[in-house]
Amino acid sequence: MLRSVTNQPSAATVSADRAPMIPMQNRGEPMPITKAASLADSLVQKFEQKIEKGELPPGSRFPTEKVVTEEFGVSRTVVREAFARLTARGLLISKRGSGAYVADGAQYRAFQVTPQEVSAIEDVLKLLEMRMGFETEMAQLAAVRRSDDDLAAMRTALDAMGNSQDVDGSIAADAAFHGAIAHATGNIYYTRFTEFLGVRFIPSRRLYLQADDPVVHAAYAATINRDHLAIYKAIAAGDAAKAGRAARQNMQKSFERYHALASRASTTEPAIVS
Repeated sequence: MLRSVTNQPSAATVSADRAPMIPMQNRGEPMPITKAASLADSLVQKFEQKIEKGELPPGSRFPTEKVVTEEFGVSRTVVREAFARLTARGLLISKRGSGAYVADGAQYRAFQVTPQEVSAIEDVLKLLEMRMGFETEMAQLAAVRRSDDDLAAMRTALDAMGNSQDVDGSIAADAAFHGAIAHATGNIYYTRFTEFLGVRFIPSRRLYLQADDPVVHAAYAATINRDHLAIYKAIAAGDAAKAGRAARQNMQKSFERYHALASRASTTEPAIVS
């Protein structure tokens, strides 16, 4: 059954009441990205453009590591990382004893974010930047369209988060909460995209809780639960502006946690999910 949205505030109307955007880091402070990761990202982008433009058509052979290192002035480590990412995205296939080739249908691939791409902190930060606007708009729509069943689903997920004693349980409840908000928008694409993000965002939660220390987990869970409760209350009250602010604040806090984690990791060793 289609939900009626007559006389409901539009996204444009809601945005007028929205709080000013919170800066994602201190002004002048760049997002911490390792040099190797940045070079690999740049190399992947260059090859993607060549594939999309037909300069590297499906079935054609990729240049060798040696050729790429000489042409772009990067190390073999960077080239191997770029090739690994291209393979994970389904753009490159390797044939034993023959080399690497552009995958069939590579020009017409769907958008994707692979688990390998969100295993490092700098990649998690990029994904959080993207999610901030998405989660804000989703919460605003949910506040004006939610049903009693939607609110019940959110409440159930909140209770599950509060009762969870382990990382896996928290992850499942967290995903269910965001899924319930997505469903409350009445827009199937919010639901589908939230499910897509949820699967790929699990590694980042594990990255932050990789030590699985009960004290750390309890403190982290308490903070997340308070933020989610604020989102729920705003949606239940039908306050779109407040729901958007609460959702943005939740994502902002996540960004700050991972930013701090990246700063600590840069003084020791990069924290990568295995």
